[in-house]
Amino acid sequence: MDWSPAYSWLVLALLLSLAELTSGAMVLLALGIAAALTAAVTALGLTLPWQLLSMGVFTGVLLPICIMVIRPRFSPRGVAYGTTGTGVEKGNHYITLRRDFDDATGIKVNGDFYRLRVLDSGETELPDGTPVVFRRFEGTTALVTLHQPADVTLQDDNSQRKEP
Repeated sequence: MDWSPAYSWLVLALLLSLAELTSGAMVLLALGIAAALTAAVTALGLTLPWQLLSMGVFTGVLLPICIMVIRPRFSPRGVAYGTTGTGVEKGNHYITLRRDFDDATGIKVNGDFYRLRVLDSGETELPDGTPVVFRRFEGTTALVTLHQPADVTLQDDNSQRKEP
């Protein structure tokens, strides 16, 4: 069996696809599939410039497909990776936690623990399970306000008097 350029593209496709196991971003998988398709084009006998052009075209088509179609299927629902700190969490309600090793009070935003500070009082220690509303980040500190539950029972609902 003679070594051909198509085998080189197949080896590259295999290495890129295996490297995808370490990242999870689906970029290396798209490149691996593009390299495998380029190996098929190479087997047809095209020269190196045509191989590189086909690799570029396959990458340009497959990369957006892998990122927009395949990657969301492997991500947990409701988690927007890469958006923490951009303001999308503003106004969300969280429950405070105490971290085990230093007993710090904080909240978990997208799975990451952030120490907190109450905007009104500057307080940094709250009881575990306190409801808070996230406002913004200041460095790595989450600035929050205490959640004030609205009184949902209206006076008219509790009244004994009946309207005619």
